[in-house]
Amino acid sequence: MAFKAFTHTHVYEKQLASKDKDKSSIQCIECYDRNVYIGTKDATVLHLILPSGTDGDPSPGQSKIRECRVRKLGSSNQVAQLRVLPLFNHLLVLWDRSVTALNMFSLEPVVALKKIQHVHLFEVCDSLLATQAACVELVTSSSRRKLIRIHVVGVDRWDVVKEVSLLQDPVALAVDGACVCVGTIDRYLLCDIRTGSSDELFPHNHSRQRIIVTSMGRGEFLLNGPESLGMFVMKTGICQRPPLQWPQEVLAAGVCFPYILTLQPQVLSVYSAVDQQCKQTVNLSGAKGLLSTSDGVLVFTERDIFSLRLVPLKEQTQALVRLERFEEALLLLDGVQGHSPLDSYKELQKAISCLAGFVHFYQEGFSEARVLFITGELDPRELIRLYPGIQVCLSEDFQSHLEPLNKSRDLQVLCQEDRHTFHHYLAFLGDFLRAVRGTEQGLKCSKEVDYALLRLYVELGDTENLQQLVTFPNVCRLDHCLPVLEQHSRYFALGSLYQSHGNHIDAIKTWVKIADGLHKDPSCSDVYGHIVWTLSQLQDRDAVWTFADWTLQRNQEIGMQIFNKRAPDDRFETQDVLALMEKYPLALLLYLEFLIHDLNSEEEGHHNRLALAYVTQSLREEEESDLRKTRGKLQQLLWESKFYDVSTVYERVESENLLREKAILLGRTGGHFEALQVLVHQEGDLQAAEAYCCRAARGRDAQFWQTLLLTLLQIYLSSEDHTSAAVDLLNNNPRVLAAEKVIQLLPDSWSVQLVSQFLVRSLRETFHQRRMAMLQKAIGQVELMRHKVIWMQASKTKFKLDKGQKCKVCQRDLAEPQFTCNLSGDLMHTSCPGLPST
Repeated sequence: MAFKAFTHTHVYEKQLASKDKDKSSIQCIECYDRNVYIGTKDATVLHLILPSGTDGDPSPGQSKIRECRVRKLGSSNQVAQLRVLPLFNHLLVLWDRSVTALNMFSLEPVVALKKIQHVHLFEVCDSLLATQAACVELVTSSSRRKLIRIHVVGVDRWDVVKEVSLLQDPVALAVDGACVCVGTIDRYLLCDIRTGSSDELFPHNHSRQRIIVTSMGRGEFLLNGPESLGMFVMKTGICQRPPLQWPQEVLAAGVCFPYILTLQPQVLSVYSAVDQQCKQTVNLSGAKGLLSTSDGVLVFTERDIFSLRLVPLKEQTQALVRLERFEEALLLLDGVQGHSPLDSYKELQKAISCLAGFVHFYQEGFSEARVLFITGELDPRELIRLYPGIQVCLSEDFQSHLEPLNKSRDLQVLCQEDRHTFHHYLAFLGDFLRAVRGTEQGLKCSKEVDYALLRLYVELGDTENLQQLVTFPNVCRLDHCLPVLEQHSRYFALGSLYQSHGNHIDAIKTWVKIADGLHKDPSCSDVYGHIVWTLSQLQDRDAVWTFADWTLQRNQEIGMQIFNKRAPDDRFETQDVLALMEKYPLALLLYLEFLIHDLNSEEEGHHNRLALAYVTQSLREEEESDLRKTRGKLQQLLWESKFYDVSTVYERVESENLLREKAILLGRTGGHFEALQVLVHQEGDLQAAEAYCCRAARGRDAQFWQTLLLTLLQIYLSSEDHTSAAVDLLNNNPRVLAAEKVIQLLPDSWSVQLVSQFLVRSLRETFHQRRMAMLQKAIGQVELMRHKVIWMQASKTKFKLDKGQKCKVCQRDLAEPQFTCNLSGDLMHTSCPGLPST
C-alpha cells in the first residue's frame, strides 16, 4: 500500500452547455471556511457552500455542494482573481483590470468602495493592522506603470498610502507582512512596503505562465527558480532550505506544510519540505490552477474542482510505520514540530524514535540506535528483555508496549552461534544503560538497570566499571547479584556490594577470605590495603574492633592506619587503642608517634611511653640495619620533648647501657660535665661529645656554648690521650672560644707552636668583631646626624594654622598651640600616632 499525504476528492462539477463550454470555464477560485467562490471566463462570480462537517470531503449520503449566489459582472472579460476579506465580509474581485468589492454572502457590490482601476495583480496583506486598527492592507500592481501600490482597506473606504517603483512590470507577486516578493519577466525581487526599498534575488528565463511566487508564511517564499528548482527564500534574502527539484512544466505551486504541491498539466505532485522528496502523485487531467487552504489545496480545471485534504499527521506517521519507513516518519514529525510545536505529537515521536532505533539496533548500527533510544525515552526494560540471562531481573508485571519488528534478530540464537557479534550487543546494552542510569528514563526501573549492568560487566570482564557500580550507591538486589558474582569468582566486587548496602561486616569478611586465600579473585591486587583503608573510613566502630586484631597481626605498620588515618571527628578513644596495641609493639610505637607529632599530645605518659618504646625497639633492632634510625628518633625525642619524665626514662636507659641517650638525659638535668664525661670516657666518641655541645647550646647565647666547649676542653686536658683532640677542638672553634680563657686552662708544658693556629684565628676573630662594632657605631652616628639635619630644616619652616584645620590622623580640629608635622607636611595632634614627626 503506497503512502498518501493527501486524500483526493471531487468536490464540484460545473454543468455547461456545449455552446457555453469555452465561455463559462473556471478561471480562478477562492475559499473561506465552507464558502467557495468561482470566477469564470464570462465575467461571472459563483458562491458555493460546501456541505456542513465535510470540509470539502463529502461522503455518500450527505448533501451535495450547494450553489448559493451568482453575480454577473459584465458581458465579457474573465475574472482574473478572487480574494476574501473576512474582517469586512468583502469579496475582492479582479475583473476588467479593476478591483471590485462585493459582499461575500450576497455578492452585492459594496457601494462605498469604488473600483480600483488599472490593476494587473493584487494580494491581501496579513498584518497587525487587521487587529489593531480594523483595516487591511492591500497590494496592487499597476497595469499602466511599473510600480506596486499599498492600499489601506476599511469597511467603507480604501486609500493608497504608498507606491513602490519597479524597473519591470510585475508578473506574479506574494505578500508576507511588510515584505512583497515580485516576479518580473526575467528576475525575482524582494520589496519592503514600509521603506520602499527593493533587492534583486536572482534571474530566471521562464515564460509568463511559469513565473511562480507563493508565500509559505513565517517570512518565507517559494519561487520557480532557474534549472527547474523550487527556491525557498526568506524575506531577508537568504535560503534556509535546500532547493526542491521539480518538473519544468510546473503551472502553479501551493504550500500545506510540511508539503509543497506542484501542479502540472496532467498531474499534481506532493513534495516534502523536510527532505525534498516526492511523496505522492495525483492524476488530474486538464488542471489549470490550485488554491492553498487551511487543511490542503483545491485544484480546478475548466469545469471541475477537486479537494486534496491533508491526512492527519498521526495517520501519516502510522502509515509510514506500517511500511517500516521509520526514519521518514521521524523526519516528518521533526519538520512539523520545528514549524509548529504540538505536545500531542511528542508521545508519537518518542514511539517512532524507539522503533527506528530498533531497526538500527538489529543492523548493528549501535551509535544511531543509542541516540534514537535516548531521544525516544525508551524504557530500558524493553531492551533488557531481549538479552538471554539478563531478563531474569524483570518483574512479572512488566509488559512490553512495543510491537516486535518482523526482521528482528533472536539474541538467544546469536548468543549460542556467534559469540563475537553477541559481545558487541552486550557492549551496546552497557553503553545505553550507563547513559540513562540516574536520568528520569532510568530511574523508572533502576533495580533492573543496575542488575543488568552488573551482569554485563561480569560477562564482559569489565572490572573497572563493575567495581565502580558496586562501590557507589546502587539498588542491585542481593538475591539476584550474589549468585552471579560467586559463580564468576568476583568476591572482591561482592564485598563492595555488601558494603554499598550497609553490610560492612559481611563485606570485610568476604575480603578477609580473599586475603587469607580462601577465595580466589585476581581482580584486586591489594585486598589487605583496601581492607585497612575501608576500616579507617568506616564509622561502624563494632566492625573496626572486630577486624582490628586481624589487620595488626598481618602487618603492624599498615594495620595501625585504621586508627591514625581516620577523620579528626571520628577518632577512637586513645586509651582503648593503646590497650589494644600492647600486643603489637611496632604499632604501639607508630601510634604514639602519631599522638605526639601529629596530634601534638602533651601528656607525660604518651611521651614516656614513646621514649621507652624507642628503647625497646632499638634493642630489638640491635643487629639490624635501621638501628641508627630508631636511635636517632629516640635521641631527637629526648632533646626536643619537654613533657617526659627524665628520671623514668633515665632509669631504663641506664639499665640498657645506652650511653648517648644517658648523656642527653644528664644534660637535661643540668649535668653537662657528667654528660660529656660519659661521651668521652665511656662511649669514647669524641665527635659525639662535640656534637652534644653544639646541640645543647642551640637556642642559648654564645657564652653558654663557650662554657660547654671549655668544659669539654678541661675533660680532654685531664688525659694525655686526648691532647690531639684538645688541639682539634681549639682549632675548630676559634670564633667561640676566647683566647684569654683558653690560655688559663692550658698546661704549662704546652708550647706556643701547638696552639699557634688557634691563637691566630682567635685574635683575627676578635679584631674582626671589634671593627664590626666600630663600623656599626659609625653607621649609627651617621643616621643620628641625618635626623638632626632633618630636624634643623624642619625647625626653620613656618606653618600656618588656620581656623578649622583638621588633624591628619583623627580629623578633629587643631585647637591647641602645640602640634606635630610629619615628613609629608601633614599637621597632627601631638597625642595622635603617625609618621615620624619633626
